[in-house]
Amino acid sequence: MKASDYQITAPIKLADLKTHEDFGKTKELEQELDEVSKKIAAIQNAMYAHGKYAALICIQGMDTAGKDSLIREVFKNFNARGVVVHSFKTPTSLELGHDYLWRHYIALPARGKVGVFNRTHYENVLVTRVHPEYILNENIPGVNDVSDIDEAFWEKRFEQINNFEKHIADNGTIIFKFFLHLSKEEQKHRLLRRLNKPNKNWKFSAGDLKERALWDEYQQCYEDAINKTSKFHAPWYIIPADDKPTARLILANILLEKLSSYKDIEEPELDEKTKSNIDAYRKQLESE
Repeated sequence: MKASDYQITAPIKLADLKTHEDFGKTKELEQELDEVSKKIAAIQNAMYAHGKYAALICIQGMDTAGKDSLIREVFKNFNARGVVVHSFKTPTSLELGHDYLWRHYIALPARGKVGVFNRTHYENVLVTRVHPEYILNENIPGVNDVSDIDEAFWEKRFEQINNFEKHIADNGTIIFKFFLHLSKEEQKHRLLRRLNKPNKNWKFSAGDLKERALWDEYQQCYEDAINKTSKFHAPWYIIPADDKPTARLILANILLEKLSSYKDIEEPELDEKTKSNIDAYRKQLESE
């Protein structure tokens, strides 16, 4: 289970990549995930004290791909002060009053922290590409009709996203981008589960079926986005997502492997004066 097994370094076709891997019994995978999660949390604690790097973890996937539960399980051992999760929904009127990357810029993690984007800036070349009429809500100069949104428009967005990621990477943000690769059959199973279990009904929306009907268009847009934006400083990892425990463990192991490679992330040492007076400080407190 190496990061390189899932990292995209050359053009891919999603249809050729597996959506299912099974590494063993669920209980054993959950126990292993708990151990890996604690190790990542320890690195994050050092990162927090070190204060020079941030980590941005971008999670994308079709509806029911398991984004919410993955975030809950992978980061449950983190100190709450060190991780911030942002779930990006339909842009608000305030957000639409700015450029499309603005709301993502202001949500970036500070140095020492981990930011998790549940759906990300890539929605701006995914949902809006499948539904180009949404772009008109952005009120962009020169874009007055859907016919104005051509291939050159999307190429420009890919360039802007690559520049955005290069800028933040150059300034100390470690970027991870994960696509939870779900099969259409497994999505059907999960949607039916939402309908068949009363306590899961609230998760279902009729809109889910409308978007499912556009499955092929979404797959093509994801494929294009991944191929055009997987860079050394901001790589994409494609995670087989049909089995949730396996997907969580793969993602967590990639985080652990890559973050562990930053040997300069360490807790700062006390200055020599403070270190030499520790016994005196201890006695002062004990004598109170």
